[in-house]
Amino acid sequence: MLKTIAGFDRIGEENAFAVLARATALAASGRDIINLGIGQPDFRTPEHIVEAAVKALRDGHHGYTPATGILPLREAVAADIHRRLGAEVSPERITIVPGGKVTMFMAILMFGEPGAEILYPDPGFPIYRSMIEFTGAKAVPVPIREENGFAFSADETLALITPATRLIIVNSPANPTGGVTPKAEIDKLVAGLARFPDVAIMSDEIYGQMVYDGEAHVSLLSYPEIRDRLILLDGWSKTYAMTGWRMGFSIWPDRLYEMARKLAVNSYSCVNAPAQFAGIAALTGPQDCVADMVAEFDRRRKVVVEGLNGLPDVTCATPKGAFYAFPNISKTGWKAKPLASALLEDAGVATIGGPDFGVYGEGYIRLSYANSTENILKALDRIRAFLERRNAA
Repeated sequence: MLKTIAGFDRIGEENAFAVLARATALAASGRDIINLGIGQPDFRTPEHIVEAAVKALRDGHHGYTPATGILPLREAVAADIHRRLGAEVSPERITIVPGGKVTMFMAILMFGEPGAEILYPDPGFPIYRSMIEFTGAKAVPVPIREENGFAFSADETLALITPATRLIIVNSPANPTGGVTPKAEIDKLVAGLARFPDVAIMSDEIYGQMVYDGEAHVSLLSYPEIRDRLILLDGWSKTYAMTGWRMGFSIWPDRLYEMARKLAVNSYSCVNAPAQFAGIAALTGPQDCVADMVAEFDRRRKVVVEGLNGLPDVTCATPKGAFYAFPNISKTGWKAKPLASALLEDAGVATIGGPDFGVYGEGYIRLSYANSTENILKALDRIRAFLERRNAA
């Protein structure tokens, strides 16, 4: 019998893809399914970006590139960071990676081992916990609470640090809640981290350009006092509707950059060349496509929040970022995962149960409003009819 290493017994997954597979199977059988489960913009990648990749192929860019990405792309990332965030970043500290998860994978591998502790947001992106436990480290959840606007609490985070803590993961704007942590709270966290100089920070800022209601995205790159231990995660997937291109980037402190490069060489060699030229076009070309998409998400956000708050026994805090709503369903009498399953099977609406994002996700489900307003309204009608029918039974 084949033997595998023990770590694979601990590895989890992202259940949104299991829900996507089930929703796809139901649709293939003839069911009318509205998918509000998967976190993927429903927009096409802008044409000038697509054409840049096509041109790269025609121009013969078919070979390997440096493991950290081609220099013009890393320079474009550095210029974009300076334009958006006012931070100076050397291209020699930037790696181009095949999707945001790779940065998580690398950072957690660097710091996770038996006896170590890594703090992560809960509810939060499920790969955080999955990878922490895979390394043998202890996954320590930082509660993300509705009463706090789904922002992390600096005091609560700092109180969880122990001598075994090696890494803290933060995410704002956040998946699955849409929470945006205000600057005052981030200031407090950074100030408190001065007491823990050996703790690294990974800041997941993949939704950094998707904020609403006048909120400003506060990047941890804005704090020079932690730059020597900060890993930043960002990319093209959400901002430019490029999920299938698998394009992300990370910014590393000096002492970790070479480790990231070696991990790249040992795992994926490099990101495919034409996609890198598409990445340059995205960052250096017109940005109205981003503004237009975020404006449309904002319109849908208002529709979905109003609709959810009109459902029986459901309340929904207004998300300040990303493209997710995280309604509280605890008064419906349902547990979150059975409700999400029933909504898919009986009502034809795909959502994700809150516990798929952590133990503090019970009592909530996640809906993505990266779908048309027409479909969102139709889904809300179906959810209402389902809840009213079950309440009457």
